[in-house]
Amino acid sequence: MIAVPPLAVTDAELVRTAQRGDRNAFGALYERYAGMVHGILLGRVPASAVEDLVQDVFLKAMPRITSLRDPDHFGGWLAAIARNRAVDYFRESNAAPGHLEDAPQEEPKSAEAGGVEKTEADFVLAAIRQLPEAYRETLILRLVEGMTGPEIALRTGLTHGSVRVNLHRGMQQLRQILEGGGKSAVKR
Repeated sequence: MIAVPPLAVTDAELVRTAQRGDRNAFGALYERYAGMVHGILLGRVPASAVEDLVQDVFLKAMPRITSLRDPDHFGGWLAAIARNRAVDYFRESNAAPGHLEDAPQEEPKSAEAGGVEKTEADFVLAAIRQLPEAYRETLILRLVEGMTGPEIALRTGLTHGSVRVNLHRGMQQLRQILEGGGKSAVKR
């Protein structure tokens, strides 16, 4: 069991400690950033591949953390590793990046309580995936991962203004798609 340092310990302090080889510090960074990495990947690769790729991102980051010059930029650095891992996923699988829909195409045959909610979630996720990358990423971090705007800015290295604009414009475009029955009404 990893002892996770309290939130009073800054990310930069955890990074510096992890750079000295402390696996508990790296584990704490994992706890803080796994949701962000999950959200970034969810907007870029099939949902069935996300969990394994989250692990891959952290496995790539762990030995490379000593190369991070500014511990205050850990979130942006890790986000870049996640984005690059998504690109590598498509290179390795020879799949086209536009084919993210691995959600079921049919309605569930039984009216189970979770089945309808899952289908609605799949529909909304498919709509979000039609958005431009910047809007897609911030919306998934907000709506799926439950992060606030300031948390998204802090974790990804984006400015608060950029996050606000991306969330606002992304929600406008998402509404257009959802009101249009799932067909993209968005100019990329």
